[in-house]
Amino acid sequence: MLLKDKVAIITGAASGIGREIAIEYARQGAKVVIADLVLAAAQATAAEIVQSGGLAMGVAMNVVDEAQVDQGVAEVVAAWGGVDILISNAGIQIISPLVELSLDNWKKMLAIHLDGAFLTTRACMRAMIQSGRGGSIIYMGSVHSHEASPLKAPYVAAKHGLIGLAKVVAKEGAKDNIRSNVICPGFVRTPLVDKQIPEQAKTLGISEAEVIKNVMLKETVDGEFTTVQDVAQTAIFLASFSSNALTGQSITVSHGWHMQ
Repeated sequence: MLLKDKVAIITGAASGIGREIAIEYARQGAKVVIADLVLAAAQATAAEIVQSGGLAMGVAMNVVDEAQVDQGVAEVVAAWGGVDILISNAGIQIISPLVELSLDNWKKMLAIHLDGAFLTTRACMRAMIQSGRGGSIIYMGSVHSHEASPLKAPYVAAKHGLIGLAKVVAKEGAKDNIRSNVICPGFVRTPLVDKQIPEQAKTLGISEAEVIKNVMLKETVDGEFTTVQDVAQTAIFLASFSSNALTGQSITVSHGWHMQ
């Protein structure tokens, strides 16, 4: 059990990639915190993990609400004595040509992806430093942390920004044994991606099958989607790595879409 007794906060963990990471972390012995915008959804996912023999709790966490982030982390520290791992995973997607994108939607995207990453990082770093145990902070980036695609200006900007944040956290956190890395998946068949398929088909004037084949998977080596399990196993590897030898890095999990 690679993560035995480690306390892991995972944002946006009631569905999709975050949910899969939470399930796999529990199997590896972690005490998992399902942090989600909707408390009932967080508690339901936590209950499923507990029923399967894991340890989990649900907390309400709007990642752009400073007070709620700080309170949520404080609840975890009070319950389980600290924080060892943060997975900053909460995110949304808005598809729009740049010239039609509203300022409100630009701000909304950057707030959830970057402000949320900052607020959860700050709260968890404080807890990690106070405990003296160090920790691992993992950001959910994207191939779009390195590449660009049409219709995704704020998403691409935010995902690029996470790499910069991770590098700073790696340098500032090293003295307290806090590591920071970014997972950069390709397209994963989650509700977030499923929603994009018809949106892109409409905007680009092509079929949904063409969106999948010629937009989403065109640059992969095998025409395959990345899976939630691919991402979860990478998150286990990064969280369980034992030294500062692996920090400030981005790991791309994309069937060869982006190679570095």
